[in-house]
Amino acid sequence: MARATSPSSGLAWLGIVRLGLVQAALGAIVVLTTSTLNRVMVVELALPALLPGLLVALHYAVQISRPAMGHGSDRSRRRSPWIIGGMVVLALGAVLAALATGWMASQRLAGMALATLAFVLIGLGVAASGTSVLALLAQRVAPERRAAAATTVWIMMIMGFVLCAGIAGRLLDPYSAGRLLAVAAGVAVCALTLTVLALWGLESAAAAAAGPAALEAEPAPEARPALSFREVLDEVWADAAARRFTVFIFVSMLAYSAQDLILEPFAGSVLAYSPGESTRLSGLQHGGTLLGMVMAAAAGSRRVGRLCGSLSAWTVGGCVAAALALLGLAAAGLWGSLWPFRLNVFLLGVATGAFSIAAIGSMMRLANEGPSGRAGIRMGLWGAAQAIAFAVGGVLGTGASDLARWLLADTGLAYACVFAAEAALFLAAAWLAAHLDLTAHNGRPLPSPRAAFGGSALAPGADIQRAR
Repeated sequence: MARATSPSSGLAWLGIVRLGLVQAALGAIVVLTTSTLNRVMVVELALPALLPGLLVALHYAVQISRPAMGHGSDRSRRRSPWIIGGMVVLALGAVLAALATGWMASQRLAGMALATLAFVLIGLGVAASGTSVLALLAQRVAPERRAAAATTVWIMMIMGFVLCAGIAGRLLDPYSAGRLLAVAAGVAVCALTLTVLALWGLESAAAAAAGPAALEAEPAPEARPALSFREVLDEVWADAAARRFTVFIFVSMLAYSAQDLILEPFAGSVLAYSPGESTRLSGLQHGGTLLGMVMAAAAGSRRVGRLCGSLSAWTVGGCVAAALALLGLAAAGLWGSLWPFRLNVFLLGVATGAFSIAAIGSMMRLANEGPSGRAGIRMGLWGAAQAIAFAVGGVLGTGASDLARWLLADTGLAYACVFAAEAALFLAAAWLAAHLDLTAHNGRPLPSPRAAFGGSALAPGADIQRAR
């Protein structure tokens, strides 16, 4: 393959794009299982919408295993086997999920049981491959490129979503269980092939380009203390910056995911948008998200960053802007069509795109701040916090909107209350981001967890699992 590294900084842009292809392959499989199978279960099989909802929540919940996956890739020193192994598990889960969906037409209970196993495998595959890709990026990308690298990888993942959804949608017509299984198998094989080709020789070349000093800074597995996963997790959780960042990720992603499932129902029930009009809102929001990502990536560069502020400032500012945009949606619930709703949705996308890329850039930086060989478990901890936030946020957002509409006669007022509550979560995330120390912690433990989090700190170890 062409040269994917530069002599001074590890991964060059070609290497970053190759990792983006891996993310695109991962995204293609995930969108098939979380979107296409969702529609087939609800429309073609006339099953309750709760069933695919629970299966998607299950695949998020299983990603609590991300820290263990990251720890494993840390111990092995090479990330590529974990990425490829995770993709194999993910692909197997996708094929089994398609098989289970077709089976539900004749053997409903057996199909549901197989689907449960399949979505567990999907969650495990995403945890192993996704965590290791992020750890490899954090470990091998130069600091000045991290925000732009994160933007590149995420945009390519979105492209994977779009391409797979469009191509698979065409191939599935006319629908049959056999056709669904064939499409799922084809997507799985293509994704696996693309992953293997993209990773071929990439990691060894990046390590060589980083130079002998970088290799010496990474002790061989046999030279590291034989710490258990629980001991390493407690060590990472004792780090002030890592702990605060975990809480920030959970709160911000909770706010982000809570609005995701209620925006289109709000547009339809309060503003009388047609199904087509409300669906186009998603494209408008994603367009804003891409713009926000590019803006934050530019801010992460050395030249532009001097003029536009640091990634930390963009993280805080993005959360505040998202809170203001959600308050704008609340105003739309109260004032109806008098409010510039479409512009508000676009600006919400810009805000969330900016804060997410800025946060990912800070995450990649912080992953390398602790003891050597801990990037994987740190990325896993933050990935688990995000996954659990998405699982909880979807349920809380839809449940809160149902409860508010039941308690309040005015549907617009009910949605306004929910959007205002989500804005408060984003403001809390902004406060947490403003108090993050991303440069000077150097692995020091937090002196007093209660002092740092206002008297309600999460305890290490088992309390991490309970908090999720």
